[in-house]
Amino acid sequence: MAESRRKFDAEFREGAVRIVTETGKPAAEVARDLGVNETTLATWVSRARKAGGDGTLGDSEREELLRLRRKDSEKSKQIKQLEMERDVLKRCMVLWVK
Repeated sequence: MAESRRKFDAEFREGAVRIVTETGKPAAEVARDLGVNETTLATWVSRARKAGGDGTLGDSEREELLRLRRKDSEKSKQIKQLEMERDVLKRCMVLWVK
């Protein structure tokens, strides 16, 4: 007798994939825990990784991240310089007032 196919909603599939990717547990173990076929879970994980859902960055994203970090570093240096200048001006005002 043929077994009827079970339907899993998107939220359940995403949760199962997150368990595999975030905990590092083998897909077979997670599938047993959740009562899902191992091949089915492996397919979900594979699709998520192809779609970029595994948290890895592509080349263009990595380049943009590096560019933004450099920009942030430059702004941080500018902020420190401005804070030093402000402090010097404050000291000068105190001396001038006295």
